[in-house]
Amino acid sequence: MDESYTSLPTSHLLGSVPAVVDEEKKTPNYEVPEANLQIFPPTSGGDRGRGYQAFGSPIGGDEQPSTNGWKGVFNVLSYTQYFNVDTDTVLERIMSSLNPLGGTFFSKIDANPDLYGLVWISTTLVFVIALLGNCATYLIRKQNDSSTSWSFDVNYVNLAACAVYGYALLVPLAFYFLLQYLGSRASLVHFWCMWGYSLFIFIFSSILLVIPVEILRWIIIILTGVASACFVSLNIKSYIEATDLMVVVVAAFALQVALALFIKICFFP
Repeated sequence: MDESYTSLPTSHLLGSVPAVVDEEKKTPNYEVPEANLQIFPPTSGGDRGRGYQAFGSPIGGDEQPSTNGWKGVFNVLSYTQYFNVDTDTVLERIMSSLNPLGGTFFSKIDANPDLYGLVWISTTLVFVIALLGNCATYLIRKQNDSSTSWSFDVNYVNLAACAVYGYALLVPLAFYFLLQYLGSRASLVHFWCMWGYSLFIFIFSSILLVIPVEILRWIIIILTGVASACFVSLNIKSYIEATDLMVVVVAAFALQVALALFIKICFFP
């Protein structure tokens, strides 16, 4: 076929439709619009009316849970950073608490103080002294009267929980406000961490206090109380770095010894 026939105009013919030329395609710099991915399914709850969310946009808008100020005190997310420890770290801090003359515990926890030791050690101590206290009481009574039958006193658990949790939470809090009032630097989380690990030695001593020899029990509890008191007082002394606040160091020592005597008298009589 001759090429001249291909160039004949056809727009005048009946039924012919003129070709539609897209103006955008005539533009030399035409770009394909970027695809916008969507998140499926759409958000639920309070954002149900907002429809689909663009990929990469935070679900629920820009609102983030506030952990600053007093609102953070009642937010669980504010405390997650204080439980970010592994087993090796916890074991290392436990071993440091068993060395009363070390005096470097605050320097070890300065970068990452934790509350895991406070919760775990305090809870363990509550059940240990409640259980072993009942066992020790039974063994002592069994020595005096062979017909004595075993009976578990559940009040030991209530008393242990009130005493241990109250001591581990309120005593560091009191020292924090006291040092703040005296113009010395203080960190409540550091105090909670240190006092929590100082209670670990009482778990070991409670096992030995089951031995039904009264003089041996007193020797064990006095050594335990002095060791724990030295750990607390020497670390506080190195932390506050002030010679005119020795009354604080002495008070910490006395309270720790008083806790040891309380455990012996109330749970291992």
